Amino acid sequence: MAATKKRIGIYPGTFDPMTNGHIDIIRRALTLVDHLVVAIGINATKTPMLTFEERAALIEAEAGPVAKKLGSKISTASFSGLVVDAADAHGANVIIRGLRGAVDYEYEVQMVGMNRVMNPQVETVFLTASPETQFISSTLVRQIASMGGDISPFVPKRVEKKVLARLASVSRNK
Repeated sequence: MAATKKRIGIYPGTFDPMTNGHIDIIRRALTLVDHLVVAIGINATKTPMLTFEERAALIEAEAGPVAKKLGSKISTASFSGLVVDAADAHGANVIIRGLRGAVDYEYEVQMVGMNRVMNPQVETVFLTASPETQFISSTLVRQIASMGGDISPFVPKRVEKKVLARLASVSRNK
């Protein structure tokens, strides 16, 4: 009997901050793969609100128990180049992408075509956002938080605490 190939997925993004939408996609991706690598994009030209270490810790704290419950493995990693190269580096054969709507779809379809040319061994799987999370974006969460709005409906509690603490620290240092 042949050994079953381990399904390794990579879910790339900035996760700055991680939202309930990200958690929804991670939970659903964990039912499709044996090991999910949440790949946190690092862009030298951008300054994120949260450090890589903070984002990785929040992802592991929120998604680790979900993975354990589902009998899957989850890990975090950084990447700064092409997603297909990050997939290769982690032995991933599936790229997981969350779609919130038609605008995301148009962009992602182009990326799938390019990725397929660069690495035909890696397949992309789209997971559409659940209706209750379709409108959530990290950018909007950061904007709402920076203007003093309530972000609790959009992010896990520990993420909310970390974002608010970061904003308070920035405010004190001005």
